[in-house]
Formats: sequence, structure tokens, C-alpha cells
Amino acid sequence: NATKQLQLMRGREVTFHSALCLYNAATGNMQAEVVPYLVRFRALTDAQIENYLNKEQPYQCAGSAKSEGLGIAIIERMLGEDPNALIGLPLIKLITMLQNEGVDVI
Repeated sequence: NATKQLQLMRGREVTFHSALCLYNAATGNMQAEVVPYLVRFRALTDAQIENYLNKEQPYQCAGSAKSEGLGIAIIERMLGEDPNALIGLPLIKLITMLQNEGVDVI
């Protein structure tokens, strides 16, 4: 339930984790990482939570919260190495892994 999730997170710090695994079939080398991202949510009222859910409808997102769009208004601060990790694929870590395998991404 989206309302319950946001009520539990309001005013708190929550760590989201994104996992990434890269396998090089040519060499058999595998790299795996978990990338944490810390989010501190604002101390929202029940009315603010309902307004946010009605306007943004973030039901497909982890924790029923988005950092993009209106979702940024429910966040007090964010901390992590890669903001992409919060919305999906940790691209900074992926590029490092690809470079470790000899792939030049630029």
C-alpha cells in the first residue's frame, strides 16, 4: 500500500540498494556490486502524502516514491555516489565495470 509505505518513510532516512552484475562471456569474468543510495524524506502530513500519490501516481516505484518530477518535493536530501542508482541502473558503476573489461565507452 503506497500510503502506508510513505507514512513509514516520512521524516526518516531510507537506504535504497541497486544491484548490478556484469558477465564477460569471452573471459568468464564476472563483476557484481550493490550500490546504496540514502534518501531522507520530509515529515509529510497524511494529506500531503495523498496529494502526492494522486498527482504523481508512483505506484510502480520502490517505496512508492520518485526522485524526479513532483517526487523531489517529498525528499529532504539525498546522498550517494550515483543518482542513477536511485532511479534504476547505476550507470557510473556500470561504466567502471565495462572499463575493467576493456570496453571504452567514450
